[in-house]
Amino acid sequence: MNSKFLKRANNILIVLIIVVNGYVIATPFYPRLIFLVHSHQGQAVQLKQAVHQPPAASAPAQPDHLIIPSMLLDQPINEGTDAYAELDKGVWRWPGGSSPDKAGNTVLLGHRFTYTTPKGVFYFLDKATVGSEIGLVWNNKLYTYKVAATKVVPPTDVSILAPTTEPTLTLYTCTPLWNPKSRLVITALLETTK
Repeated sequence: MNSKFLKRANNILIVLIIVVNGYVIATPFYPRLIFLVHSHQGQAVQLKQAVHQPPAASAPAQPDHLIIPSMLLDQPINEGTDAYAELDKGVWRWPGGSSPDKAGNTVLLGHRFTYTTPKGVFYFLDKATVGSEIGLVWNNKLYTYKVAATKVVPPTDVSILAPTTEPTLTLYTCTPLWNPKSRLVITALLETTK
């Protein structure tokens, strides 16, 4: 009876190991599958229109949000001083930076991947390439930016947070996906304000 119990316990442990390893291996690919489904449903076209259509003057105030059609992203921007808590909610505006209405360098951060929320808000930040458009609705005004540069920097590079003389939007997240030892940085310059 003891050997039967040990055999059953061993089988249960093997199944648990397979399930946990399957989750660890498959989870990073799940967001890519969802992205493919959404990209074929026309969501990118809707977001491209949103980048050029300012909020109606008569419309009620919208929450501040970030729109990146190439990423299929339309997310609210969180404010606060607790980086960990705000990043767990989505896009976070670094309080040491500027805001779109004040020009300078507006810095937005987001997780790329975590096992608790596999599709971090900036999971597809690498899809925002030079020339991509980005919309930022701030205080019910639409600021449209165009990506000017993408780069990978070490986490110690704080130059990306530095003030700028021209209106700039800096987005960054951890990279690469499997071993996030660096930071993926997207720099965009203001094109229009509506």
